[in-house]
Amino acid sequence: MRRRSLFNNLILLLFMVIFLAACEDVKKNETGFSGAEQAEDQVVDPGKPDWQVDTSPITLDWYVNFSWFTTQWGDNVVSDYITEKTGVKINFISPKGNENEKINTMIASGSLPDFITIGWWEDGLEKMVERDLVLPLDELADEYDPYFFKVADDSKLEWYKQEDGHVYGYPNASSSPKDFDRYKDVKPSNQTFLVRKDIYEALGSPDMRTPEGFLSALEKAKEQFPEVNGEPLIPLGLHEFNTDGNDSLEEHLQNFLAVPMEDDGEIYDRKTDPEYIKWLKTFRQANEAGLLSKDIFIDKRAQMEEKIAEGRYFAMLYQRSDMEAQQKELYAKDPNSVYIAVDGPADSNLAPPTLPADGISGWTVTLISKDVKDPERAIRFLSYLISDEGQKDVFFGKKGVTWDTINGKKQFVPEVLDQLQSDRGAFNQKYGASYTYWMLMDTNKYLEWAPTPIAPLKQTMDWTKGKTVNFSEFEGIDPVGTSEAGIAARKIDEEWGRILPLLLLTESEEEFDQMFHSFLEKREELGFSIVKQHRQEVYKENQLKLNK
Repeated sequence: MRRRSLFNNLILLLFMVIFLAACEDVKKNETGFSGAEQAEDQVVDPGKPDWQVDTSPITLDWYVNFSWFTTQWGDNVVSDYITEKTGVKINFISPKGNENEKINTMIASGSLPDFITIGWWEDGLEKMVERDLVLPLDELADEYDPYFFKVADDSKLEWYKQEDGHVYGYPNASSSPKDFDRYKDVKPSNQTFLVRKDIYEALGSPDMRTPEGFLSALEKAKEQFPEVNGEPLIPLGLHEFNTDGNDSLEEHLQNFLAVPMEDDGEIYDRKTDPEYIKWLKTFRQANEAGLLSKDIFIDKRAQMEEKIAEGRYFAMLYQRSDMEAQQKELYAKDPNSVYIAVDGPADSNLAPPTLPADGISGWTVTLISKDVKDPERAIRFLSYLISDEGQKDVFFGKKGVTWDTINGKKQFVPEVLDQLQSDRGAFNQKYGASYTYWMLMDTNKYLEWAPTPIAPLKQTMDWTKGKTVNFSEFEGIDPVGTSEAGIAARKIDEEWGRILPLLLLTESEEEFDQMFHSFLEKREELGFSIVKQHRQEVYKENQLKLNK
């Protein structure tokens, strides 16, 4: 009886195996895939992250079009945690020298790495799209990753939609109009007018909003503090001069003067604004009085950073975030030697400045190449990075290691926070958090998560709050590329880059006027009317995109 029972059980088990195998064959015949294959290639619920479907190891190449970006992936908490979680490793590539030359060489070759991150204003972006070197993100999402549409901002997709109806890049540091309104009271700007605290206070904290007060303060600083640690004081610091001009003496100064962007619906020619011309002449006077060091015409960022760290400038029209490391160095030596933000150049009515914060274009855009080795994994990884979960992982890292919930709030643990505030370079190398990997960072999340800045950084940031304006409708209006307008704009920019330092070096106001008038005539010859028409058309298109 026992043998017969065992035999019967074996027969039953065999029938069950045959039946299940037959069912599997039927499924495969109906769909063309085995059950295992279906599990691997299934389209998951659009409400759930698609990257979770496949977390097998893969390495994706990511080109970042900034020569100063040298951070690598791996051997820090954030990158190791993300790789452990998603299976994705990143091989970062950045140019060794001139960024434009590198990206143009890559475009000419017709072959690009898996991901590309580039400034939204750069010619290379348009070239990659025009030459079909990058894939539409919306088509990739339709095919592989419906979750993308859940985590992407619709207004940003609409903003970056091309004439063919597709979206090829997703921005970082971008604020939609809705975002801007929500955060406008706490949203800072990068543009500041800075003075060295101890020298400024020793001079009696002078009002530098008028040309007279500005020149007087520079002169007194040079007279009373001719040297800093044995080196000559530099009365005024600016961003570096380049082939297109100088950021400090263009948009930065114009925003401090509250020069309008448009007038009665027409794009305003800010370069010819009387208040702006008056202040360019003020800088000319400063040079005539020996208050502009020759260094400012030739120094590049590396040399400027050295001089900032030595506290050699008295005043600066400068981006505060570009000197955070040097501020910390100065603070460690002497808290009174740091730079503080004060009211700077203003128009005749002393109107408050109109400073930019994150607009909808953001800072950079990230694209996926047509040569991507695995489009499925690439779009899913991009979706992960722009999702709340990905943003949290990139900013904070791994819970219990770099951050925890403290007093009901996500915060870096004390030793990690100490490292962040004392040595950002070492922090990046060890932890890789706080948007060390900034390519798809959401700066609105940063406002919610960032720790309170330490003393030398907090004042300059806080000073800008409440002075920011949303300039989104004016973004991207300047023509680029090889169109007639783009070529004309580039030639005009190069002519301005040539003429701007010469204007400051003129020996009289009459010579200034003659040279500036010659520039205006030259830009007309170069096609300024075409550029104006392009700017006006794009401005109107932007308003439609933003429902204005």
